[in-house]
Amino acid sequence: MKPRRLSREVDFSNFLKAVTRTGKPGYLPFYEHLASGGFVERRMGGRPSDTASLKERMQYYTDFWLGMGYDNVPLEVPLNLPLAQGHGALTEGSEAHAVIKSRVDFERYPWPAESAPLDLARYEIAGSMLPASVKLVAGAAMGPFEWVSQMLGMVGMSYLLIDDPELVEMMFKRVGALHVSAMKLLAPMPFVGALRQGDDLGFKTSTFLPPERLREWVFPVYRDMAAIAHAHGKPFILHSCGNLAGVYDDLIDFCRIDAKHSFEDTILPVADFKRLYGRRITPLGGLDVDVICRSDEKTLRRYAREMIETCFADGFWTLGTGNSLTDYMPVENYLTVLDEGMKVV
Repeated sequence: MKPRRLSREVDFSNFLKAVTRTGKPGYLPFYEHLASGGFVERRMGGRPSDTASLKERMQYYTDFWLGMGYDNVPLEVPLNLPLAQGHGALTEGSEAHAVIKSRVDFERYPWPAESAPLDLARYEIAGSMLPASVKLVAGAAMGPFEWVSQMLGMVGMSYLLIDDPELVEMMFKRVGALHVSAMKLLAPMPFVGALRQGDDLGFKTSTFLPPERLREWVFPVYRDMAAIAHAHGKPFILHSCGNLAGVYDDLIDFCRIDAKHSFEDTILPVADFKRLYGRRITPLGGLDVDVICRSDEKTLRRYAREMIETCFADGFWTLGTGNSLTDYMPVENYLTVLDEGMKVV
């Protein structure tokens, strides 16, 4: 049976107020970085046919978000950077998609022109389907660190940091330039209301690269992307998993990001992030995925209400998970969280 529909009168300006800290929203906005295909399919009661057109698939996708009381639709498309399709015990994981191991590989790689870093069709089609009160939150799929670590492989990059650090730097400059170019194409679009970048920089105890390398190779790209967004009067959101305690000041003061998404209770609960950084930046989401998955309705409503009272007291927060809508998350449990959010006045 198709799950219930949630609806309310929405206005993207409320999301902007929360993210940019320019006034208390008229309601509690929602935000997610992404939803798995399995979650979307269960929520929608099916999926488009294999012969569905791109327009039909994008209508299905936008209907998913609009049917849950969202004033924004998150959308990302990968850069035009082909990866290897490795599989199996020896290639799965960090090295599965590596395509560059040497400077010769770098020179032979089919790099796209900076003028065409990604396909814009999905943004344009989705944007044409939105009501005037809803905007896209748009960006390129995977950030500079994720692309470079995929293209080199995490193990390969680790060796190259010693054997040929200049090649790693060349990779970050080339990929970073494509990200900046993509932001220049997305930022002026009238149906794009905010820009974003997902780039998982760390794990439970630290960042993958030392902070000084991030400051040299990654953060200047974020700074340039944020500056482009701001030049068009739009906020810039960063999604990044991992322990970023050593670089939060860089992200806020140097990169000038407006909001941060992805929180894990075992690293830094969103309520603690709010206490530490909430006067300088807006946290988005943060509800524990495991709690959402395992709780009964009464417990879940109490948990959601406690999080709302803690994080939305000043209006600068959005309701959502700490990471994403997963294949294994019960749809009705998530709808219960949103329903509780809709009670906020």
